[in-house]
Amino acid sequence: MTSVADHEEQALEPGAPAPVAPGAADPFDRDVLPAPKNAQLALLRSLLGPHRARVWTAAVLLLIQQAAVQAGPLLVAYAIDHAIPQVRHGRHGALIAVAVGYLGCGLASGILQRGFIRVAARVSQDVLIDLRGRIFRHAQSLSLDFHERYTSGRLIARATSDVEAIRELLTDGLEELVGVVLSAVYITALLMFLDWKLGLATLVSYVPLYWAIRVFQRRSMVAYRKRSTAIAAVIVKFTETMNGIRPVKAFRREEPNDEAFAALNHRHERANGDAILEMARYVVGSRLIANVTIAAIVLWGAYRVAGDTMALGVLAAFVLYLRRLYDPIDRLGMFLNSYQSAAASLEKIAGLLAQAPAVPDPAHPVPLPERTGGIPGREVAFEDVRFAYRTGGEVLPRFDLRLPAGQTVAVVGATGAGKSTLAKLLARFYDPTSGRVTLDGVELRDLAQADLRRGVVMVTQEAFLFSGTVADNIAIGRPDATREEVEAAAKAIGAHDFITALPDGYDTDVRKRGGRISAGQRQLVAFARALLADPAVLILDEATSSLDIPGERAVQHAMATVLTGRTAVIIAHRLSTVEIADRVLVMQGGRIIEDGTPAELVAGDGHFAGLHQAWRDSLV
Repeated sequence: MTSVADHEEQALEPGAPAPVAPGAADPFDRDVLPAPKNAQLALLRSLLGPHRARVWTAAVLLLIQQAAVQAGPLLVAYAIDHAIPQVRHGRHGALIAVAVGYLGCGLASGILQRGFIRVAARVSQDVLIDLRGRIFRHAQSLSLDFHERYTSGRLIARATSDVEAIRELLTDGLEELVGVVLSAVYITALLMFLDWKLGLATLVSYVPLYWAIRVFQRRSMVAYRKRSTAIAAVIVKFTETMNGIRPVKAFRREEPNDEAFAALNHRHERANGDAILEMARYVVGSRLIANVTIAAIVLWGAYRVAGDTMALGVLAAFVLYLRRLYDPIDRLGMFLNSYQSAAASLEKIAGLLAQAPAVPDPAHPVPLPERTGGIPGREVAFEDVRFAYRTGGEVLPRFDLRLPAGQTVAVVGATGAGKSTLAKLLARFYDPTSGRVTLDGVELRDLAQADLRRGVVMVTQEAFLFSGTVADNIAIGRPDATREEVEAAAKAIGAHDFITALPDGYDTDVRKRGGRISAGQRQLVAFARALLADPAVLILDEATSSLDIPGERAVQHAMATVLTGRTAVIIAHRLSTVEIADRVLVMQGGRIIEDGTPAELVAGDGHFAGLHQAWRDSLV
């Protein structure tokens, strides 16, 4: 039974995705997706939280290691001012003790650094494994709406180049940063201990160094954001071109694609060059500050040594510490380099992980009732359903429909009539803007995803197959199925003969997108997959539109097997497919304008009768 009501203004249901206003910029057009404030910090905390103990262990190891490293110049100062003068009086004990202490500090530093590297490497690898897994799992959990707006190339960039930038920071940059910071703290304290006047003079140089770092950090952040966006654009173009290689070849798009790719490559080159120039400016400026400071302190210290107001060993230690203080400046720049790149990447990953599924699992799932009537099908109902895509107008103004369990319904109509939208709502690729879709009285929103996927299966025109064996692709319908059950499903569909004729039978690798077998064979495998899943409701979205007549007949035979006893919705352009339906719905503008059996509608004078007559005339 079908009823169609006039359009009524209704508010969006709570939690429904906000539509994009006509003419407004879609936030998904940007490389960085919107995210809550401090999303990056929250992501870092969640990644490092499980490894807190090892992080503290690494910090303690580095703390002690730096203490061992910075003891060296102090021992040199003691040797010059005390141990060596004692040698002239025949006392060698102090010099031997200094030498042993220096060697001991070097040995301890190496052992501690090795321990730090092992612990830090374990933490960084675990964090990266966790992060890649999160990106993959989260991308799979996001709704079809997200994947239709955010390209696969960008997702690949998040999981590859962006994760790689974070890897460089974790494996090399953090050790460099913590080492430089600890070194600066230790050295500053030791300089003040050795000679507070020269120590204060050294502190003065920190002011221009601080501003040099701040300016570099601010300017390089902009440069690295541009570089990260540019490399993502290169990856997107490469991925889309390779995925669409058939139309590229068909329309001879190689040369225009080369030009477009070259432009993106040059854009990346310019962005990379800007980042390198910022690094060069920072290194030159910081080196100038360091060299001027060292020269001034050495001159002042030499003057004081000459005046016997400062010990020579203290000046020697001071110079050694100053070299250790300023030498890491270049490495600090490299760290800031890695940090800016990683920060830009972390911003993008945090934005991706902040996206919530538009069709989330319910907090308290409702189980489906036990099947009744001895058939596998279930009743489907659309109740006061309205739907609009985020980036477009309303597709279904107000829609009511009830499909009895076990009924096969064909839905026909012009392109844009709302047929595929109806199928996507039933498969819960989207949720209605308002109203509800139910399965045996249970709203789809209240079903756990696992129950929904067992209850409703969709076979599309593309019949996508994954790289792997034929058996593996059929078993996607029920991963725990035995080999005998897989083969039984293929036999029931009529696919067994062509499968066994393949080089390795059911173990034949179908390769990328199933390119090793024909379109009709891929469709048969898809039907075998659906039969094995044993769904209550089956949706066929133009499943025969790309097939020739023999292929269509083979698939129609398979359809008859799969549909037996199940509730089925067939989205069809070819009217030959409609003949197996119990009921036909004709849609126009998101509404049902005709509803009846194929015979009733053919016998009438409505829209379907005209379509049917035009189809028959085309066969003559």
